[in-house]
Amino acid sequence: MSRTDVPDPALLRGMTSRRLGRRDALRLGGVPAVGAFLAACGVEGKGTPQASVAPDAVEKFWAGRTRTGKVDFANWPLYMDPKKPELTRFTERTGIQVNYQEVIQEMGPWFAKVQPQLSAGRSIGVDLMVITNSVQFGQFRDAGFLAPLDHAKLPHYAANAAESYAREAFDPGNVFSVPWASGITGIAYDATRVGREITSLSDLWDPRFKGKVGMFADIQELANFGLLAVGLKPGDSGEQQWRRAAAKLKQQKDAGLVRNYYDQSYVDALGKGEIWITQAWSGDIFQKNLSDGTDLKFVIPAEGGTIWTDNMTIPVTAANPVDAIMLMDFFYEVGTAASLAGYINYVCPVPAAQEQIRKDAAAATGPDREALTRVADSPLVFPGEADYARLHYYVDFDTAEEQRAFQNIFQPITLS
Repeated sequence: MSRTDVPDPALLRGMTSRRLGRRDALRLGGVPAVGAFLAACGVEGKGTPQASVAPDAVEKFWAGRTRTGKVDFANWPLYMDPKKPELTRFTERTGIQVNYQEVIQEMGPWFAKVQPQLSAGRSIGVDLMVITNSVQFGQFRDAGFLAPLDHAKLPHYAANAAESYAREAFDPGNVFSVPWASGITGIAYDATRVGREITSLSDLWDPRFKGKVGMFADIQELANFGLLAVGLKPGDSGEQQWRRAAAKLKQQKDAGLVRNYYDQSYVDALGKGEIWITQAWSGDIFQKNLSDGTDLKFVIPAEGGTIWTDNMTIPVTAANPVDAIMLMDFFYEVGTAASLAGYINYVCPVPAAQEQIRKDAAAATGPDREALTRVADSPLVFPGEADYARLHYYVDFDTAEEQRAFQNIFQPITLS
């Protein structure tokens, strides 16, 4: 591996400082989770239905496409080191200039913004965009707004991606997407306050923690835990199962167990002792412990947790798709993946990056060495296969009516 693939020393120095995380962007963007979900339900995908891909779809899309020397990349805020060392290396190697735009704040508003142009077959000024496995991923996909990927142009992805990502329920075989990063939704707790090891979703319903439980305001995340708590798999659920899950969540609320339904602020509430146990995102807890010196615990409950994945995709109207797919594949080089994971601390889709980070740690000194070692050793950044086996994707919807029914069932829990 070339030493040009090692993280910039300035980036390493920043690892030990408290940073805003990927999910902080949702709060700072001023778009609450419920509002984003409502926006999602209000805009239906309009385009050429594309529930499946024709055998010749890849060949037809990519025929005659050539490099242009530039790529417009739309991503979330706080999802890359501000100095963009990875993009600098990509440009130095390929000559391709990258216009990096932190313009995606939440999926509902983003889909609503670009849907009219995509429906009309017009460019949205973006060649590569990172979108979450959410309601909107299905809308983008089913409306024919995503270009089918030519996997012959993704050799590093083929060689280095974790096998589990080819089995994603929202895009089996990675027809339209490859992961940028993932996160786990599980349980975080302060062991000094709860007084025991936490292992199960039932702990979120324990009367001993009355008024000290945090749950998410994001109704997709909330619903998943309700479904898992009653022994159901989110991906196999429908309206009847949603009502059972909602009743379980309502029971928790009516018993006074839940202090609040949180956005990103749950991290500070847990750190201050306002809550002792909470739904949590893995990257948040890792970053909190690393930067603040806390010892908060994170566990995937025995019943299972949630995995969300932010995915690189190419809009079907992209002006520079060849350059975009080259950049997409570049992020699957081991050194590049290690550099990115070392900064963002979310689940890395390239397992071999773990060993690269260990090598980088051995070459570093002081706080940088300790920080890199903790990243490499963390199951929150590099989960094992046993961890992946206990994770579930969000509830999937076949129709807009199902989306609205889901919203109407779970939204009142967080609002009333």
